[in-house]
This record gives sequence, structure tokens and C-alpha cells, in this order.
Amino acid sequence: MYNKITGDTRLIGLLGSPIRHSKSPMMHNTAFQHLGLDYVYLVFEVDNHNLEEAVQAMKTLDVTGFNVTMPNKQKVIPLLDEITESARIIDAVNTVKNQDGRLVGDNTDGKGFVMSLTDEGVAVKDKDFVIIGAGGAARSIGIQLALDGARKISIFNRTLQQADDLKKVIEENIPGCTVETHEIDMGLLKAEALKADVLVNCTNIGMGVHKDQSVITDPSVFHKDLVVADVIYSPPFTKTLQMADAAGCKTINGLGMMIGQGALAFKIWTGEDMPADLIKEVILKP
Repeated sequence: MYNKITGDTRLIGLLGSPIRHSKSPMMHNTAFQHLGLDYVYLVFEVDNHNLEEAVQAMKTLDVTGFNVTMPNKQKVIPLLDEITESARIIDAVNTVKNQDGRLVGDNTDGKGFVMSLTDEGVAVKDKDFVIIGAGGAARSIGIQLALDGARKISIFNRTLQQADDLKKVIEENIPGCTVETHEIDMGLLKAEALKADVLVNCTNIGMGVHKDQSVITDPSVFHKDLVVADVIYSPPFTKTLQMADAAGCKTINGLGMMIGQGALAFKIWTGEDMPADLIKEVILKP
């Protein structure tokens, strides 16, 4: 087999831990090959203990850019030369571009989620959302929804403190969006979902050891006019989405968000559009 890596091949990487399970190398390297771009994407096992050295190495080696994932999305910020306004509000970076020796950080997670809604014909502007969870995914998604003109966001979380923190960030930076917070209670959740356009599960309930569970324990929360999205893409049809589908809801899993955030990073690094349909086909292939 002919090895296409040359002396001109540019490096893009992913810093995180654990990292070997990531689908990002398959996604980006497939896109590079399909478009004939001379890049290679590799993963590097990096956590908070060796993050500073790794970021300096990326700069020293003059890489084109890199992704950052757990547990480094916040810790990387003081190591960069600049971050975008949305990354500042979210207080997390997942994509870094090397611009003539300056490392510029951005966050494409929430934007990728909005792309997945748009691709499914679901608008954000002037719509009401229910978000379950207040961790990293909820923070990126909630802030991006507010930036893109959501009218109201109701955040449900096991404890109010984290939800209240997210509410404060949105209200201080994006005052046009109304934000409410609640502890998870099926009665309250049903009442808010009845008024909402979209409900989003931003927790990990539905994947891994929780794959047969749903954060929603009362199926009557769902109604046919509600769009239900789950950030989980494996399994592709979580228990939450199964219950929503049975109630007649339009359902969206996390695959579109995963591909969307990757496509946005791809554009930042290469200036080219990722072949999203091809990537979806490759990822879904058994």
C-alpha cells in the first residue's frame, strides 16, 4: 500500500484522557483522504498533569491545530494566546487553531448541536427549550442556544447550584434569553415540556452502564409536538428517545452534534467543508 504521508504533511491532534476510543481520527482522516488534503489526525493521551507540556509541544512542532477533550477543556484556556467570545462565555475550549504561532481557542460543541437541529429542520430562534443536566454538554448547548436567539431555557438538574451557575452566565452575557432552573421533578418537568418546543437530554443517562435507563421516568412528559434530542449517539436510540418516539415526538440523537462539532473544527483548520454525509456513513458502518 502506498504511504501518502510526506514531508509536507501537516499534523492535527486530539489531547485528552482516556482517548483511544475516540471516533475523531476516523472522521477527520477519512475527510482528509476524500478531499485530497495533506493532513493527518492523531490522538495523544494527555491529562491535566502533562497538558502544559503538550500544548507547548503543539506550538513548538507548528501543528495546524488540535482538539481538546476531557479533562482539559477548561485547563487549556490559560495556556492559549487567545479565545473566541463564545468560548469565553462557555469557559471551555475544544478546538485550537495555530495562527502564525498564536494558539486561538474556540468551542464548537454547542454550535455542532445547533447544526444538528438545523439539519433536521428545527429552528432555535424564538423557541422554548428544556435542558436536562447542567454539566459541560449542557453548558455549551445552553449558551449556544441563547446566543442563537432561544426565547426561554428551562434547566433541570439533580442539584440547583450547577444549574443556577449556568443561568447566571447566560443572564449576564445574553440578557435576551429567559432562563429558569429546577431540580429534577417529573411533575415540573412535564409542565415545562408541555410549553416547550424542544427537550434535550444532556446527561449520560442512556449510555454505558446506564444504557437501559432514562433520566425521564414518566413517559407522559412527552407529547407529540415536542422535539426530543439526546446528546448520546451510542446507542443511537436511547431509552429516552424510544419513549419519545412512542409518544409521537420527533427524535434526534447525538450523532449529528458529534459530526457537526467536528465539521466546524475541520473548517477552522483547513478552510474546507467536511463531507458530512460520507462521515455519517462511515461512522454508522458496522
